[in-house]
Amino acid sequence: MDRKQVISEVDKILESYCKDCLLKAHFRKEHGKTYAHRFCIEQCTVGQQIKKIGQYLK
Repeated sequence: MDRKQVISEVDKILESYCKDCLLKAHFRKEHGKTYAHRFCIEQCTVGQQIKKIGQYLK
């Protein structure tokens, strides 16, 4: 998978699942932006999928 494909795939996932995510909005309001971001990366299945795809960028 080349760099453009990886970025395109990540953009597609972000647009489909993360754009209007209620959990992210809730955590951002209640705990702050850093907590919400950390939740998305470490605990959300979509965030884990993005992280896995992002490994191809190394």
